[in-house]
Amino acid sequence: MGSTDQELIRQCLDGDEEAFAEIVGRYKRLIYSVVYNMIGDWEQTYDISQEAFVRIYRALDRYNPEYKFSTWAVKIATNLCLDILRKKKPDFVPIEEAENVSNCFDTPETKYVEKERNEEIKKAIAELPDKYRIPVILFHQGGLSYEEMTKVLGEPMSIVKNRLYRARLMLRKKLMGEYKEG
Repeated sequence: MGSTDQELIRQCLDGDEEAFAEIVGRYKRLIYSVVYNMIGDWEQTYDISQEAFVRIYRALDRYNPEYKFSTWAVKIATNLCLDILRKKKPDFVPIEEAENVSNCFDTPETKYVEKERNEEIKKAIAELPDKYRIPVILFHQGGLSYEEMTKVLGEPMSIVKNRLYRARLMLRKKLMGEYKEG
């Protein structure tokens, strides 16, 4: 249980299936989250995540231990999702809902308004071009750092930061525009 990722990978390459089960256990929430936020369909998320883990397993011999395993695994999952999205453009890609924190001021009306606002945010993110939408998902839902995003996206730090900044501006403009209209 206390094995490092590199030890587990070595064991996998030596044919130990239990070691890969441990890797899946460690990273399934991260991979499922990234896949769901890119694809937006829970039914497809399970199948695509399984395919991502198959690809991760097949590529273990090419993993470079100089990099974080999670970043490498997310890159494989992201590339798989991009391939799928290129084949079929979805209507929208949901963003994870904010955790429902209940307090004494929550009323059915405030919960409804919050739910509606979350749906507006999801829709606005889904309407962003891929080059802006994906960094938003990786940063805000995947919890990746800028450095990790540069490795996943294969872009320089300046481009990643710029796209995330522009995505936020586009979202702000879109959401404030809808707020003022509504």
